[in-house]
Amino acid sequence: MRRESNPALAAGFEKAVSDGTTMTVGGTIVKILIMTAILGVAFVYSWIAFQNPDVNYKSALVVSLGGSLILGLLTSFIPKIAQFTAVFYAAFEGVLLGSISRYFESMFPGIVFPAMLLTIICLVATVLIYRRTPDIAGRISRGVFIAIISIGAIYLLGMVLSFFGITLPIYGSGIIGIGFSLFVIAIATASLIMDYDFILKASQYGYPKYMEWYGAFGLMVTLIWLYTEILNLLAKFSDN
Repeated sequence: MRRESNPALAAGFEKAVSDGTTMTVGGTIVKILIMTAILGVAFVYSWIAFQNPDVNYKSALVVSLGGSLILGLLTSFIPKIAQFTAVFYAAFEGVLLGSISRYFESMFPGIVFPAMLLTIICLVATVLIYRRTPDIAGRISRGVFIAIISIGAIYLLGMVLSFFGITLPIYGSGIIGIGFSLFVIAIATASLIMDYDFILKASQYGYPKYMEWYGAFGLMVTLIWLYTEILNLLAKFSDN
């Protein structure tokens, strides 16, 4: 099977071990819907809770971020536990996204709904594109993989430089910052197509049933990445 562009999926699919059951696309879709529902409930809860000035905003943000990172890394490298960790990952991410979105909304009123809408549009568009031209995944896989690694390296460089008081222009609201955000959004959107393709191929090749949770987890990682990048881009536009 071709290399998966989503690092969250790549590590786990290579370690999948048959257990006598078979992964299906329909089963994966059900898992995606379950995770989305959990994330949505947690999102709404944190959105409402953080309107209360007595709520410790920073503590909730740190806990949800830490939980998301730990569960995300564990699930990426130990796919069999996805059936247990995926729902908790969705809950942590829901709280995290709710708090982040609430913050952006307070800074730029009206920004969250367009970000959600654009994310849904990208999701629907990529599904339609993949259904119409499924071979597109093979044509873009290498480029998307290289782009994701490059983006990760740039983010890491930016984090290191920030310790020395240096801020890369990609984080600004100028032409470079907006251009970089558009590039990242394009790659995240293309990654959705790769996720669809890998889930389909994995089900065709008879991967074990628990990989449905893993496939749903990987797709959710991409969607969350896409949403936060769109939110960031709209914030840059609003800042101008």
